[in-house]
Amino acid sequence: MRSSWRVLRQRGPSQFQFWLIALVIGISAGAAALFFRKAINGLQAWAYGAEDVDFIHSFADGLPWYMLLLIPTCGGLIVGIVLHHFTPDARVRSVADVIEGAALHDGRVERRAGLASAFASLVTLSTGGSSGREGPVVHLAGVISTWVSNWIRADAITGRDLLGCAVAGAVSASFNAPIAGALFALEVVLRHFAVHAFAPIVIASVAGTVINRLEFGNVAEFDLVTPGELQFYVELPAFLLLGAVCGVVAVVLMRSIFFTEQLVNTIQDASGLPRWLRPAICGALLGFIAIWFPHIIGVGYETTALALMGQLTVQQCILFVIIKTAAVAITMGGRMGGGVFSPALMIGALTGLAFGWIATSILPEVSGVHTLYAFAGMGAVAAAVLGAPISTTLIVFELTGDWQIGLAVMVAISVSTAFASQVVDRSFFLTQLENRGIHCAAGPQDYVLALQNCGGLMRPMGDPRGPSEALCRTLMADGVLLPVTATLDSAMPLFDRDQDLEYIPIMDAGADGTPELLGALFHIDALKAYNSALAAAAAEEHS
Repeated sequence: MRSSWRVLRQRGPSQFQFWLIALVIGISAGAAALFFRKAINGLQAWAYGAEDVDFIHSFADGLPWYMLLLIPTCGGLIVGIVLHHFTPDARVRSVADVIEGAALHDGRVERRAGLASAFASLVTLSTGGSSGREGPVVHLAGVISTWVSNWIRADAITGRDLLGCAVAGAVSASFNAPIAGALFALEVVLRHFAVHAFAPIVIASVAGTVINRLEFGNVAEFDLVTPGELQFYVELPAFLLLGAVCGVVAVVLMRSIFFTEQLVNTIQDASGLPRWLRPAICGALLGFIAIWFPHIIGVGYETTALALMGQLTVQQCILFVIIKTAAVAITMGGRMGGGVFSPALMIGALTGLAFGWIATSILPEVSGVHTLYAFAGMGAVAAAVLGAPISTTLIVFELTGDWQIGLAVMVAISVSTAFASQVVDRSFFLTQLENRGIHCAAGPQDYVLALQNCGGLMRPMGDPRGPSEALCRTLMADGVLLPVTATLDSAMPLFDRDQDLEYIPIMDAGADGTPELLGALFHIDALKAYNSALAAAAAEEHS
């Protein structure tokens, strides 16, 4: 046994061993997702004094106004203190960081900051924050896979596959959706459908689902009151139009979050506001809104269920979409924690129901029921936000257990995703990364440049094939140079700008702080390294 474990750590897992590890990771990630959900329910019940947190909005409507204001303010203060002490930038880690870990860090994510972020999101969702639980759970699962990858010294491909297994287990356990959990890991995190990753990810996803069903049984998250009925040939154009509307709503939601974050950043920099106080102030704003609209509290599944059952009017739906969008923007912009998937489901269901009431009233004789539009709208907004039409379609099906209107849902999702992806960088998560200067949206052809270090590719001074020192000094005088720590994403634009540039001088700070010429990065060497990296990425994606 000890000998097998030593081989596993030194040489990496064989296929069978890897599947066993995938099973363990799936169970662990599923258990983490279950614990996170139960912890939110328990802490939320304690904070608000609610007997049934599934109806927290209705219960909170009867609480004194000062309680609704005080609870999210205190929660935000706790979040701010935790993030201030345990993360370098006081920012919650979520799905975007998992995508970055898969692309740039050999399937690893930050562990200390990840655990702090999970706790911060737990407090946020329990004390009135208006976000979702799936993003924090996905990153928490990434922390688990990172620990395993480091323990067995997994290479880059194995590390990414293990990360995919953890994400699949967490998502499937969160939604009781094994098919969607597996495809979410492949479509959103790994961003490829390689055969070598499919089997272990499916194993982990099934394991996560079993964990969920041991606790909650094989039940759908939402129950549709009316069976799926659709006048296919006549009504499909309405679902096309719904998809376009949901695409606009998804873009507004995403842009609102980015605008609010930038606005709060500007205010914080101008005022010198301590970063640990930022979530508390935004929590107070959420509490102020919750005095009149307790529907913004937490994940929002009660309001989503009301929309799917058709128990809200057009006016209520439109008002709740506006208020929920503002609340999500404040929560995320205030760096309080949580994810965007559950809010997108709620906003989509409300948008779809409002559209359905209007559409069925215009042509009642050829229309199905208005709740079907809520069902399709829920998926359309969520898919556009996640940039994941395939896995979101399956998540919506598995959340409701209704497979009868698949055509309408697919039509709405495809249109909304196509529209939103043209306005943002493919998804909310990839746009987050682009805003941080991390280029993952276009695929490996963009981000592999950041993996190639110029210092490791340069030809040193004195090398027989090295650069001319005189020419290097001339280039340096013209401002053409790079530090030894630079990567190819800094070098390639310089080569593209000057087609006659054969090489770029590479510098480092000397012992006395003056620049020291170490060598030069040749254009041909940069191209060779780039081509090799692209070939390796293509080989992994098609293996």
